[in-house]
Amino acid sequence: MREETATSRAPQRVAVLVLDGVLPLDLGIPAQVFIGVPGDPYELTLCGRSAGPVPTAAGFAVTVRAGLEVLRDADTVVVPGYAPHLRELPADVLAALAAAHAGGQRLVSICTGAFALAAAGVLDGRKVTTHWKHAGELAARYPKVSVDPRVLYVDEGQVLTSAGVAAGIDLCLHLVRRDLGSRTANEVARTLVSAPHRDGGQAQYIKRPLAPDPYGVTLAPTRAWAMSRLHEPLTVTRLAAHAHMAPRTFARRFVAETGTTPLRWLLAARLDRARELLESTELTVDHIADRCGLGSSANLRLHFRRTLGTTPTAYRAAFAPTSRPHSAQV
Repeated sequence: MREETATSRAPQRVAVLVLDGVLPLDLGIPAQVFIGVPGDPYELTLCGRSAGPVPTAAGFAVTVRAGLEVLRDADTVVVPGYAPHLRELPADVLAALAAAHAGGQRLVSICTGAFALAAAGVLDGRKVTTHWKHAGELAARYPKVSVDPRVLYVDEGQVLTSAGVAAGIDLCLHLVRRDLGSRTANEVARTLVSAPHRDGGQAQYIKRPLAPDPYGVTLAPTRAWAMSRLHEPLTVTRLAAHAHMAPRTFARRFVAETGTTPLRWLLAARLDRARELLESTELTVDHIADRCGLGSSANLRLHFRRTLGTTPTAYRAAFAPTSRPHSAQV
């Protein structure tokens, strides 16, 4: 976790490696997310093997102004998906990725970009993901890599991988949240009209989708209702009653819509609210736990440790504005 705030440190340098056959939607994701962060805390550079036009999978070319040398000075290197993804990549590309990993840079892949990281040897011994259609190929081609085809994205610290387009947005928002806090990430998500927080462990797709509801009923109103009552004791039974459904029917439809269970969604929403309160208020951890429906400061600390690998105190120190004194005891 970074201790500097967005206003007190130099912009983080993000290099997006544009490979031949890059998928245009994947390429647009880091640009849309990182350039849209308030305060310009990121400096984005598109690069290729060398400066010049790079053909995309859609038939048009993208002009990049830098070559592989940019990777040496980057803080984060993003590899969007490309096609065909099973081809051999040039040795200098793989060497540059391996050198960036050895130099401590954060490496991120979107969709089939994971094949480039795997070919460079930086995924060996790690849990990763890619688009579920290509997960079997990745696992077979690189047996030292542990591939999970079910999840949206995997954060292994220095190396992060995601599934398809929407999951790539989720992962980039996750990086903003990791770097700058929940409040900033949620602001970017609102600008993109994207879900503010989807946990990486959510399912990529539903194997047995429910039949379409003939009346077009969704559970969005119930989720909005729950968001306004996170401080209250919320159970699946109570959520189902609001949606006018039996609990088992509600639970099935909830998973079909969101890719996660109602209780897991509630926990993620409560932790996200806690992060916002830690960033923007001087409330004690006890008060924040109560306002988020987590019951006690001990419970909040437990879930922070399990989910974020840190404590509420450390999170506040990292992400609360430095201009505001923290007199509350946490």
